[in-house]
Amino acid sequence: MGSVNELWLVRHGRTEWSAAGKHTSRTDVPLLPEGEDVARSLGPRLADVGFVQVLTSPRARARRTAELAGFADATVDGDLVEWDYGEYEGITTPEIRETVPGWTIWSHPAPGGETSDQVRVRLDRVVERARSAAGPTLAFGHGHALRALAARWLELPVAEGQHFQLDTATVSVLGWEHEAPTIRRWNA
Repeated sequence: MGSVNELWLVRHGRTEWSAAGKHTSRTDVPLLPEGEDVARSLGPRLADVGFVQVLTSPRARARRTAELAGFADATVDGDLVEWDYGEYEGITTPEIRETVPGWTIWSHPAPGGETSDQVRVRLDRVVERARSAAGPTLAFGHGHALRALAARWLELPVAEGQHFQLDTATVSVLGWEHEAPTIRRWNA
C-alpha cells in the first residue's frame, strides 16, 4: 500500500489551445491572462497544506501556474508532461474524428505519440514518489496526464482516466481510506 500520503493535483491555467480544445503536449503555449488570474487565486487554497514536495511538468504553462500559485521553487519533473499526442498535436478531437471515427486518446493510438503503456510507466513513478514522501505532494500538470495519474493512484488502467473530467486551474486531492487509494476531492 505505501504510506497514507496525499497527492494534490493542479491542472495548469487556461491557454489559447485549451480554450479551443486543441491537443497540447509538446507545444509550449502560454497561459491566457484569465488563466494567470485563476492560477493566482489557487495560492490561498494551497498555502497552508505543508507540502513536503512540489513537482511540476517542465512545460511553461504548468511551471507558470505553479509560480503564480506561490510555488516558484517547484521541482521540474519530466514524468508530469502531458500525454504526447504525436501527429495530433494542435488539432481537436472533432478534427481527428473526420478520419478516425470514434477516436479518443483513451481508446486509440496517437500516431507518433505515446502509448498508454508508456504513459503508465512514467506516471507510476510519480505515484511511487508521492506514496514514499514524508507528507503530502503537490503536482502541477496537464489534463490527460493528470486524469491518467489519478487512475494509476487508484491502481486502475490508464484508460480509466477517461471518467475523470478535469478543467483548467482546478485542484484535486488523492488520498487513502482504510488502506485503499481514494479520490478525496476532484475538479474543485
